[in-house]
Amino acid sequence: MTDADNTEQRLTNREGKASFTEDLVDQLEQIIVRQQQQIDMLMRQVAELREPQVGGEGVGRNLRDELPPHY
Repeated sequence: MTDADNTEQRLTNREGKASFTEDLVDQLEQIIVRQQQQIDMLMRQVAELREPQVGGEGVGRNLRDELPPHY
């Protein structure tokens, strides 16, 4: 094998690795976007759960008022 053939083979290998790496980066970027969307959704849900209930039984609730009758 000549130096030119060896160089061509090495270049072909590098191109294959670069292509694989690009595909992997694209997949990871998609995963990150999806995870960020899930985090945003969960943050909204937590914020909603922290808000006091409007016009419901939750306003002014005291846990002592909810003790079972045997106390």
